[in-house]
Amino acid sequence: MKVPAPVCTCGTVLTLLSLLVAFQTTTAQKNDIDIYSLTVDSKVSSRFAHTVVTSRVVNRADTVQEATFQMELPQKAFITNFSMIIEGVTYPGNIKEKAAAQEQYSTAVARGESAGLVKTTGRKMEQFQVSVSVAPGAKVTFELVYEELLQRQLGVYELLLKVRPQQLVKHLQMDIHIFEPQGISFLETESTFITNELAEALTIVQNKTKAHIRFKPSLSQQQRSPEQQETVLNGDFTVHYDVNRTHSGGSIQIENGYFVHYFAPEGLPAIPKNVIFVIDKSGSMTGRKIQQTREALIKILDDLSPYDKFNLVSFSGEATQWKPLLVPASVENVKQARSYAASIKAQGGTNINDAMLMAVRLLESATREELLSSGSVSLIILLTDGDPTVGETNPKKIQKNVQEAISGQYSLFCLGFGFDVSYAFLEKLALDNGGLARRIYEDSDSALQLQDFYQEVANPLLTSVTFEYPKNTVEEVTQNNFRLLFKGSEMVVAGKLREQSPDHMQNITFQAESSVAAEEEFQSPKYIFHNFMERLWAYLTIQQLLEQMVSASDAEKLALKTRALSLSLNYSFVTPLTSMVVTKPEGQEQSQVAEKPVEAETKHRNVHS
Repeated sequence: MKVPAPVCTCGTVLTLLSLLVAFQTTTAQKNDIDIYSLTVDSKVSSRFAHTVVTSRVVNRADTVQEATFQMELPQKAFITNFSMIIEGVTYPGNIKEKAAAQEQYSTAVARGESAGLVKTTGRKMEQFQVSVSVAPGAKVTFELVYEELLQRQLGVYELLLKVRPQQLVKHLQMDIHIFEPQGISFLETESTFITNELAEALTIVQNKTKAHIRFKPSLSQQQRSPEQQETVLNGDFTVHYDVNRTHSGGSIQIENGYFVHYFAPEGLPAIPKNVIFVIDKSGSMTGRKIQQTREALIKILDDLSPYDKFNLVSFSGEATQWKPLLVPASVENVKQARSYAASIKAQGGTNINDAMLMAVRLLESATREELLSSGSVSLIILLTDGDPTVGETNPKKIQKNVQEAISGQYSLFCLGFGFDVSYAFLEKLALDNGGLARRIYEDSDSALQLQDFYQEVANPLLTSVTFEYPKNTVEEVTQNNFRLLFKGSEMVVAGKLREQSPDHMQNITFQAESSVAAEEEFQSPKYIFHNFMERLWAYLTIQQLLEQMVSASDAEKLALKTRALSLSLNYSFVTPLTSMVVTKPEGQEQSQVAEKPVEAETKHRNVHS
């Protein structure tokens, strides 16, 4: 049953700040290209991060050299600007619709001048790289700007800076400004390369709502040793912080005609869950992958709550269920499931369709026989490393079959192990059924990646949450209904205020189904004046439109794409629908183009130039 309750705006909410920056400039002929200044300025205002990276170089050789600006940024960030200043002349980046941008670089491609500007690197990052020829004694300033709305994940903010200048830099400085209206409850930093000398270059100033972290090492502090002209700066610099939150967890902030509503309640008990683990044991899983899957599954089973119910479906050419029905996560049942998981061996083909339909039938029969706890949440977690090869192999038919079978009753989460599986197939399969997709990277920590994902969905707190806003007060609101809220995550809604008194925002309610319904008095929204709320709204709207396109019909997709493209151009975001044309001095490669890599495509998708 849906229970209406006012939302308290005095609460604070916590997101995961996945701000991954790496900056490095390649050297030419023993540092003939000298980076004499490298700065990162990141301003985080109520979860919206605006980051500017500036690199200044000079060619100290007596011949023309190539200077390369290279840095890494978060995959979820949108580049908003890039420019080069060469001998006092600015060469800007211009953001255009992809088709228009392609016309500008088609000639360059025909000449064979095709080097990637942006590509996916690692698990959370994209690498931006551009090179330019520099005359003897000439100076170049590179500046890259990007923005990101930070997401809460496992209950902490994490700001990760990858520091790799590859040479000693006379002026190297990182400034991180954090402003959280709810108040900062704790803040800490750590680094993989910090030394006693470098620790002295780090300063942190903090009050109730703001923090300023500065890292400004001198040349001697950067040196590996007095005898070596090599830098010790090569690794991660991480900031963790939390914010104060009230029991209700709601916070509404208003600025220049826009609002954002954050919701992450504290103190709610986890809702019992019914979970079916669907595990690929086809031949392609042989070796380390199946070993890591077994290891992760055993640990995940240990983490089940006694109030949960579960079952296992393993599949290759055929699908097999561990038990005929879902069973409680008792000590004895978990022990038996661990033994079953440890015995899973990889061989055969990949019959995803039958395995998924078997998982749905298990939940349906448990519902019919009233085996599931009242108010519990049902989840299906699929892990596969390849495309379907047995039974129904048409991805669109599988997606249709699964969606019709689930019929909105359960949430499906898809994990793609490695790069042989079609991520686009899994992403649509998950989004069609109220879940999400995630890639699991083949590495020594694959088992840990699986466990970390499970922890994100292990504790559902609320189901069927809908936020209601007075229609005469707000418009163009982003997604305001959510199927599930998990512990450690956060719901975010943004929108425009109509031209009238913002006091009407006090009449906001939310409806939710949960094991606890609490009445909280709504308090006045917080007003902040940092001129970022409109861009936050545009960013969130674009991200959600791009996600909706995955599951939309062809007719719906065109309308969604048109709006997302319009917003991308209006707010100068490099998204999967736009490209940034990077101009260069005459005589060099003209019209290099930076595009946004897409996870559903190839592993290292370079952009055109």
